[in-house]
Amino acid sequence: MFSSRFHWDFTPNTLARLLSKKRADGIAVLDLTESNPTRAGFSYPHGIVAALADPQALHYHPRPAGLLSARQAVCRYYAETGYTVEPDRVLLTASTSEAYQYLFKLLSDRDDEVLVPRPSYPLFEFLATMENLRVATYPLLYDGGWSIDLPSLQAAVRPRTCAIVLVNPNNPTGSFVKRGELRAIAGLCRERHIALISDEVFADYAFAGDPDRVRTLAGVTDTLAFSMSGLSKVAGLPQMKLGWIVISGPEAARNQARERLEWIADTYLSVATPVQLAAPLLLELGKDIQRQIAARVQANLAWLKSAIAPASPCRLLSVEGGWYATVQVPRIRREEEWALELLDKDNVHVQPGFFFDFLSEAFLVVSLLTPVETFQEGCRRLLARVDAADAA
Repeated sequence: MFSSRFHWDFTPNTLARLLSKKRADGIAVLDLTESNPTRAGFSYPHGIVAALADPQALHYHPRPAGLLSARQAVCRYYAETGYTVEPDRVLLTASTSEAYQYLFKLLSDRDDEVLVPRPSYPLFEFLATMENLRVATYPLLYDGGWSIDLPSLQAAVRPRTCAIVLVNPNNPTGSFVKRGELRAIAGLCRERHIALISDEVFADYAFAGDPDRVRTLAGVTDTLAFSMSGLSKVAGLPQMKLGWIVISGPEAARNQARERLEWIADTYLSVATPVQLAAPLLLELGKDIQRQIAARVQANLAWLKSAIAPASPCRLLSVEGGWYATVQVPRIRREEEWALELLDKDNVHVQPGFFFDFLSEAFLVVSLLTPVETFQEGCRRLLARVDAADAA
């Protein structure tokens, strides 16, 4: 009766079951996995609600690419960071996840393949499978800092490869694509007639300047590329459900892509009118939320760096931006066992690295978005647990 797409095991994993039991028993858990800014204790301006009260929202004038005023607001967002984007290169979506779906529909046929980074965001397999796509990976390598394994990426391209996905900065490694990497990948895409997709939702949260860093693919001119972002991370407003795609590359390819994307969008018309009308003000009001988030994640990262002693068996991996940090722990046990022990004995919830498809063990991922007191106490317990186990 049901589609064969649903081949996953729906049984909650061991960590999820233990967390549910803890909460059902009323036990306070220090959650170091928080990714929802609306639950992380930030101050939201009252004007956000007022922005949704435009009387024009009572009238429906569907535009497949989105209302011009909202697309112009997106263009101003890019202009503030030094990139010129024209409104006809912008297509609005209800989320970045939906943007992926639109692009996969645009670029692929059944059983084509999309290349995604490893480690990275665990949603790719679900998004691709829903479009009858296969997922293949290319590795990110760590040697005091993260880099794309370009030879492996090139070797991974096959006849059915339809797109290469960059997550910039990556989630959870926090690593940005570098200019030399982009030149090599864009050249490969141009040579093999493959599209380039860049997920840039965390691009505003860089921890330090780096002239070699690529902030966005919105300036790419020599190959077809798509940049994605949205209010969820840019303005800390995931509940507003507004994302976008910026189309870049040669004019002829851009025009063909835009025409087809508008056709796809017109089939669904999923972006609500009120949020489109409010988009200019939401992006403006979101700057204050973004500043709060940036201050929080940078403060938590600085504290964690200082908390890990030079002689500690833990190591904090280099991170350039985003909302997450990765702690390498001793391989005296599997990372799932570390996560379960921390939750069971210390009431601290972290994510094991295999959730993000890390290439090896043992890594624990913590959210820098976590409120400061919770973050510090949770990390203290984590470090103490590892110290004690390593000394035993």
